[in-house]
Amino acid sequence: MDSIISLISRLFDYLISYIPDKISNICQTFWNVTNFESMNAFEIAKTLKNCWGHIITILLLYKTLYIIVGFFTTRRFRSAKKQHKYAILIAARNESTVIGNLIDSIKKQDYPAELITTFVVADNCTDNTAEIVRKNGAVCYERFDEENKTKGFALQFLLDRIEEDYGRLSFDGYFIFDADNLLKSDYVTRMNESFDEGEKIITSYRNTKNFDENWISASYAIHWLRTIRKTHRARSVFGLATNIQGTGFLFASELVKDGWKYTSLTEDRAFTADAVAQGYPISYNDSAEFYDEQPTCLKIALRQRIRWAKGHILAFVESGLQLFVNMFTAKDFKNRFMAFDVFMLITPRTLFAWARRIIVGALYIACYIHKGFFVTLFTVFWWRISWRLGNHFVAMIEAIYVFIMERKRIKKMSLLKKAWFAFTWPLFDIIGTVSMYIALFMKVTWKPIPHESCINIDDVSADMTEEREKEKTNV
Repeated sequence: MDSIISLISRLFDYLISYIPDKISNICQTFWNVTNFESMNAFEIAKTLKNCWGHIITILLLYKTLYIIVGFFTTRRFRSAKKQHKYAILIAARNESTVIGNLIDSIKKQDYPAELITTFVVADNCTDNTAEIVRKNGAVCYERFDEENKTKGFALQFLLDRIEEDYGRLSFDGYFIFDADNLLKSDYVTRMNESFDEGEKIITSYRNTKNFDENWISASYAIHWLRTIRKTHRARSVFGLATNIQGTGFLFASELVKDGWKYTSLTEDRAFTADAVAQGYPISYNDSAEFYDEQPTCLKIALRQRIRWAKGHILAFVESGLQLFVNMFTAKDFKNRFMAFDVFMLITPRTLFAWARRIIVGALYIACYIHKGFFVTLFTVFWWRISWRLGNHFVAMIEAIYVFIMERKRIKKMSLLKKAWFAFTWPLFDIIGTVSMYIALFMKVTWKPIPHESCINIDDVSADMTEEREKEKTNV
């Protein structure tokens, strides 16, 4: 524990010394812009490159506060005064292996069963998913539509059927889960606490069933936990809007009184952007925990990341303008800042980095003209290698941070395995960058992610209980 405190202390000391130096460098760079007439081509290109980087740094500097707040705290919710009526929505395509385990974990909630209704849309299934759903006591609608295949269209169909048979507003709120999810027994109770305090959209703690299966599943798991630490926790404290991430969230029925309209490749990003554009905050409940299955195959992971990237671009096209307008016209500072925050979230900065790359290209040319071939070759090599190694080191620190801070909630692993996962974790962001460039030029269609884990909620609970007992024994 002392070593952890020492490491954290050193990190804060570094930040305290780093920030003034960074501000000084930024000021010096922008001052240099006023002296272009005294510079050669190489110096001009280098100054422009640094200016671009500093502008992005300034725009995102506020997220440092998120990291600091997320380190110390998150929002806590009081016990609910009222138990609300909920519907759980699940879109499933050929999920016979896992759908029964999810429904079983829903049935084992400590929340009154009469206040939870589970709806499943068996979407273009060729297996016995629908049969398993009905056998487990959930309401199942079957859908066959080869043209509109995304999860968003399946949810749209499901909510339309609910309107016909029950009325969408007959439920206070709706949960959305993927078929491979598992819920801790108090999940709905914890989320109801947030809902009862007036929150209209709430997301939750996303844990991983197969964290230690290989470096790919571990990278996904670290990604979700990093998001919790770097954004969800702080945004909930400040009452801002965090981002929905596909599954494990609750929203008030008033948001879908006219139906579900988010049918793009990434309906979660579209839902987030549109909700914030309408002025809805999106909170986070750290006590509500569910488990997710992550891909273990690189081919599947790349396919999913390309779909995410395409959906990212589409969400920016669909909602970016409205969010930008809201940055200046929203009713108060909080809503204006929420619009700015989510605008920066959905802006595909990887693509906008092309402007910086053009400047860097000009820098290489200027370097060649003024310094010669071998100096240019060395400069290019040194810049690229040092930049990549720097990013890799920072990403490894993020992974180590996650392992330390979430050690009580993730499956126990050997130190060697954690070190390997920390070393390979930066590849996840590299894959994301490559996927963004591919998605820009590639036609992307929705394809299901196969789920094969037979782990149920009792298995997960038993593993975690066993780990906690080992901890107590060691103490």
